Amino acid sequence: MAQIIAIANQKGGVGKTTTAVNLAASLAAAEKRTLLVDMDPQGNATSGVGLDKDSLELTVYHGLLGECPAEDILQPTQLDHLSVLPATPDLIGAEVELVSAIAREKKLKALLTEVEDHFDYILIDCPPSLGLLTVNALTAASKVLIPMQCEYYAMEGLSQLLNTISLIRQELNPRLALDYILLTMFDGRNNLSHQVGDEIRSHFADQLCETVIPRNIRLSEAPSHGLPVLLYDIASKGARAYLDLAREIIQAEV
Repeated sequence: MAQIIAIANQKGGVGKTTTAVNLAASLAAAEKRTLLVDMDPQGNATSGVGLDKDSLELTVYHGLLGECPAEDILQPTQLDHLSVLPATPDLIGAEVELVSAIAREKKLKALLTEVEDHFDYILIDCPPSLGLLTVNALTAASKVLIPMQCEYYAMEGLSQLLNTISLIRQELNPRLALDYILLTMFDGRNNLSHQVGDEIRSHFADQLCETVIPRNIRLSEAPSHGLPVLLYDIASKGARAYLDLAREIIQAEV
């Protein structure tokens, strides 16, 4: 059965989609059968692995509404072991259309149940909010990974996210665990990055990943080419960092 990891942070610009795309690609490069689920209506994870959003006929939106099975939505990528459940801006409508649905918080869980035996890892890229799409992701997941930017407001809003995780654990998904907090956009020359890292470590020593994702121009450039960074520049610091993160997560499961 797959390890299902929701990559969540309601704060935007923290490297959430960058982490989803590049961790998924790195797990696939390690020959782990990996599924990337794009639950963000912006669809950046979809385009970040090279899919043309305008050419997609079926997306995760149709799966959430029960219009088609997950297998019909799955899309291959340039990496042999990586598949995607893509998203387009149509997904915005799911927030409204699912409001009156029975078991609306469990639609993604039901969709993934159809295919999870085919994968070792399922990574869910959540939108930058704590709305129904994120609730669906957290209900379907067994673990949460929170990317946190090394900046002054890094801790802002974290308590709200932790409270949401706690409520979902109580009401919808008892197995949900906060296993990973990942420092992103780390600048070793900047004292603030070290201070933020130390603060987070003092509160979440057991959950903080050993791997730190640096600020790296190649990570910023890769999405514009529709490529994970390891296919864009495998020698870059960003690519090496995400390969290290994949190795850390695989070893943690062992």
